[in-house]
Amino acid sequence: MKPPTAAPVDVFRPDVTVATVVPRDGRLLFVEERVRGALVLNQPAGHLDAGESLVEAALRETREETGWEVRLSHFIGLYRWDAPDGSAFIRVAFAAEPLRHDAGLPLDHGIERVLWLTPGELREATPRLRSPLVAGVVDDWLGGARLPLSAVRSFL
Repeated sequence: MKPPTAAPVDVFRPDVTVATVVPRDGRLLFVEERVRGALVLNQPAGHLDAGESLVEAALRETREETGWEVRLSHFIGLYRWDAPDGSAFIRVAFAAEPLRHDAGLPLDHGIERVLWLTPGELREATPRLRSPLVAGVVDDWLGGARLPLSAVRSFL
C-alpha cells in the first residue's frame, strides 16, 4: 500500500457557502450587510462549518443572519464564482419557507438589517449586490429551479 502524500500547495480550495431564498407575500428575504465599509445586499448566506451538513448550515446561517427559523423545501443549485480579489466560492442554494421570527435574536456581526424585497426591487439594487451569485440564485429560483432536498446528501 502506498503511503498518503500531502496535497500540493496549489490545490484549488474554494470557500463553500450556503444561501437561502425565502419567499413571503411576493417578497424575498435579504440582509443588508457591511463588507469592507460598503453596505451590500445578500441572501441569508454564510460558510459551511466543519462537521455540519449543507442543510444544517443553511438553517443555521438563515437564523443567525435574520432571526428567521425556516424549513428548507428544495435545492436550487450549485454555483461557482471567482471574485476579483482572487478568492473563489462554491455556493449551495436552497429554497425555504419562513416559519417563525425571533426579533430578539442578535444578528450576525456586520448585518445592518433584514429586508423583504420584491424581485423588481432586487433588480434595481443590482449595483449593491454582494456578488453575482445573489442575482443568479434568485433568477434560477424565479425560473423554477427546484430539485428535491434528497439531491443533497451528507456522509458525516
